[in-house]
Amino acid sequence: MPKNSKVTQREHSSEHVTESVADLLAHEEPVDYKRSVLNVTGETWDKQKDGDEELDAENRPAWNSKLQYILAQIGYSVGLGNVWRFPYLCQKNGGGERRGSALGKRVCFFVGLYYNVIIGWSIFYFFKSFQYPLPWSECPIVKNGSVAVVETECERSSATTYFWYRETLDISNSISESGGLNWKMTLCLLVAWSLVGLAMIKGIQSSGKVMYFSSLFPYVVLVCFLVRGLLLRGAVDGIMHMFTPKLDKMLDPQVWREAATQVFFALGLGFGGVIAFSSYNKQDNNCHFDATLVSFINFFTSVLATLVVFAVLGFKANIMNEKCVVENAEKILGYLNTNVLSHDLIPPHVNFSHLTAKDYNEMYRVIMTVKEGHFKELGLDACLLEDELNKSVQGTGLAFIAFTEAMTHFPASPFWSVMFFLMLINLGLGSMIGTMSGITTPIIDTFKVRKEVFTVGSCIFAFVVGLIFVQRSGNYFVTMFDDYSATLPLTVVVILENIAVAWIYGTKKFMQELTEMLGFRPYQFYYYTWKYVSPICMAVLMTASIIQLGVSPPGYSAWIREEAAEKFLFYPTWAMAILISLIILASLPLPLVFILRQFHLVSDGSNALSVTYKKGRMMKDISNLEDNDETRFILSKVPSETPSPMPTHRSYLGPGSNSPMEMSSAPNGRYGSGYLLASTPESEL
Repeated sequence: MPKNSKVTQREHSSEHVTESVADLLAHEEPVDYKRSVLNVTGETWDKQKDGDEELDAENRPAWNSKLQYILAQIGYSVGLGNVWRFPYLCQKNGGGERRGSALGKRVCFFVGLYYNVIIGWSIFYFFKSFQYPLPWSECPIVKNGSVAVVETECERSSATTYFWYRETLDISNSISESGGLNWKMTLCLLVAWSLVGLAMIKGIQSSGKVMYFSSLFPYVVLVCFLVRGLLLRGAVDGIMHMFTPKLDKMLDPQVWREAATQVFFALGLGFGGVIAFSSYNKQDNNCHFDATLVSFINFFTSVLATLVVFAVLGFKANIMNEKCVVENAEKILGYLNTNVLSHDLIPPHVNFSHLTAKDYNEMYRVIMTVKEGHFKELGLDACLLEDELNKSVQGTGLAFIAFTEAMTHFPASPFWSVMFFLMLINLGLGSMIGTMSGITTPIIDTFKVRKEVFTVGSCIFAFVVGLIFVQRSGNYFVTMFDDYSATLPLTVVVILENIAVAWIYGTKKFMQELTEMLGFRPYQFYYYTWKYVSPICMAVLMTASIIQLGVSPPGYSAWIREEAAEKFLFYPTWAMAILISLIILASLPLPLVFILRQFHLVSDGSNALSVTYKKGRMMKDISNLEDNDETRFILSKVPSETPSPMPTHRSYLGPGSNSPMEMSSAPNGRYGSGYLLASTPESEL
């Protein structure tokens, strides 16, 4: 402290001394108005509590870099659905934060339970891929006494289908037959939850580093698969099929409902993961750029994955079509040898030793025309490539049956299998970290529980509850949770969040705060989208989902062992009760909290008024302020040198209202300090 300062004089004198502004400010902690906050709350001010909260805010972890945050958001939004849900739709159809987070956490919990089971399945296939030939490339041979025969269930279906349903899941015939735990899947589920726990045990300090690999590695694999897939015979057929629109489908409302649902879930809306990750950013983070970039990368990834899937499926379709031609050609030869068919029906240029699909189709049409009355008795198939490409396979069927079957025909198939399932594990892990963050972050921030203990406890609890998915009938419960635990409740979440921000909080106020955060005003397009377009579209989507639920009774595809085929079954009464309970439990926090607060059973913090502020750091050093600058500092007649008592931005109090305090700006001023005045319900009256 300067020896001549009046503050120092007061220490050595009993006289009353009026300190100069320069002396006072010289020894105050420098203030930065951008980080200074005036909090107006409904709680009695507690100095110790406020100090603790300020300390928590300062000690709150943050992303090490912008890249780490973007990769985390990409890893969360780009998940397993981009690999199997989006391609399936293309194949089929042709080309109130806290209150909301309460519901979001419930949905996150349900989704996390079964989502990690899928990672467990990928782990099982990953370890099974380290052998040649791949274990699902051929049907197993069983001994019946002294005779070795092919497993009947496998012979009647296929090697990959048998390995999935029998070797992996050991599935029961219906959801009513539990069959006990599948110990192989139980161990894989334990490994999956251990990976999630280790990745999240230190919060973003650990999960952020994991994201560098889990978010980038899938793109390396997809590019490798795309290059390899384009070199396969028939890949072009698959890609052309992908870009061929089915115009008749465009008028089907179901197509638009499925497309809207895919976009809705692809970005991870309503789960709370996006908010949880964003809460570790600085207040002036450019969220507009982040949202645009992540949406674009998500769409790009879906298209990239679809190109890979259709290239591989095109190759698989050609293989299966050739197999069909060979099998039916043998039938025709048998009919020719037994004189069931005349040799005159076979075109002279047809060579059975080198029979092409084109030659077979020509021969097939001739036989069908001549033997019109008895053609069905021959049991011949058309063997059309288009029919193979049109076979809709989605979800687990695409990843664990169709894609694995195609990889058995790849050169060095174990390598590609290892890469594929390692990619699925990373895609799932990235989404699981975001999903779990949507659960843990709000609870840790609110109740100040220890991060490590709560994370490990959550993973253990989820593993125990998730055992329902690794019993022999577990796949049917995965289907139930996937179809009904998230779709409708999440739609309700997003609609209410949209209404809360756009209509209750106010779109204009929200736009003003975004302007203060971003430094520029968002496009007017967003105003009308948030306030009108989004709520209407989401309401239509929710209505369509409810109608679809009523029109199509809930059911599932069961694998019948004796028939070696899938069969659609309706849920029994007790399963319907669970299904309805899932929807109710996921949506329960909203009406419950509303009723509790409406009848003042839970305080909403608006009973009293207290004012506190937090000071930030000043960007300019003011300790060298001269004594003769005091008057000019306070009462300068030069506008450019007038200190700004408030920041250049102002708090917006709602449509058509003005700020109770005009705030002057000093962009060229020598000094700047101020406090951000937060609006309160009382100030809007």
